[in-house]
Amino acid sequence: MEAAELIELVNKGEDSKAQFKSNVNNETSLAREMVAFSNSGGGRILIGVDDDGSINGLTQEDIHRLNQLISNAASQQVRPPINPITENILTPDGLVLVVTIPDGFSKPYMDKDGIIWVKNGADKRKATAREEIQRLYQSACLIHGDEIPVQGTSVADVDIEYFSKFFEKNFDERLEDQEIPLNEILHNMNLMKDGMLNIAGTLLFAKNSNFKLPMFIVKAVAFPGNDFHESEYLDSRDIEGKIETQFHESKSFIHANLRHIQRDRGVNSVGELEIPPIVFEELIANALIHRDYFISAPIRIFAFSNRVEIVSPGHLPNHLTIENIKSGNSNIRNPILASFATKILPYRGLGSGIVRALKAYPHINFEDDKDGNIFKVTIWREVDG
Repeated sequence: MEAAELIELVNKGEDSKAQFKSNVNNETSLAREMVAFSNSGGGRILIGVDDDGSINGLTQEDIHRLNQLISNAASQQVRPPINPITENILTPDGLVLVVTIPDGFSKPYMDKDGIIWVKNGADKRKATAREEIQRLYQSACLIHGDEIPVQGTSVADVDIEYFSKFFEKNFDERLEDQEIPLNEILHNMNLMKDGMLNIAGTLLFAKNSNFKLPMFIVKAVAFPGNDFHESEYLDSRDIEGKIETQFHESKSFIHANLRHIQRDRGVNSVGELEIPPIVFEELIANALIHRDYFISAPIRIFAFSNRVEIVSPGHLPNHLTIENIKSGNSNIRNPILASFATKILPYRGLGSGIVRALKAYPHINFEDDKDGNIFKVTIWREVDG
């Protein structure tokens, strides 16, 4: 980092990526700051800078002491240990030590007392909410939302007729001819544990999944015009049931609220949908399979005169970016659902769904809202006027 870059960073003030400290003497306190940055996307600690942004500078003795303190804190008071990068930057007002803490790959990080810290704006706070801590484990691939057991479920909740047809189609054997009991089959297929269906098993094969998981549905509304209305709408549906049912009914809702265009077809033809159907096949499948199941909220579909929006709970996982997914990169958030979806939905699981949707219809925007913890896809209508 050059001095000019440092001064520009200081002039912007403290935020969730930069924190100022005039000096540091407490190893424990520094370790907590490191934990918070490691759990929250990384950032920098600027030592030798007051809270108001004025640079007071450090001595060479300070630099030597601080490097030892930083090393001890990162290796002995952060669990698992981290590897911060330090730089000594000379400015016209004095020497500043910049400590860069990368976003951690082994979340959640804790201090020596086992407390998980996360950034809260320019400050930090303890992570206490169960869902928040679970998402930290999820980001390290230590736990996945679709494998969480659903309390109160059992083998009795399975739609036997539906599961039997799936089993015979995909394994070329009849379910009733198996020599092991159904609960063991479900356990071997990663759909059940300790006598309870997990989220994947419930959404894929339960008779009434919405009774057990009432928030994991699709809420769809069509509005007149281009804006939200509190009470005026053209169509509204709560789409419940198995993943397959939610997929087909969500697609049906969107198709019902699109226009048919004749193009070069005859007058008596029903025409073609204004947006190719494959676009919504890919985007709805992606929403159902890749949403964050640690968040108890529905997928939302909004149809307006000029656009269709698909809003999924949870921003892009880990280090995925919008440019990544547009290029075909993927990070499977729910591996059990993804593995079964290839057998139930028109889903290939190779990261190519977004690519196919854009190829068929390029007028699609993506928004990865990390603060709101949602991922929104906007499909524009009437792009030619």
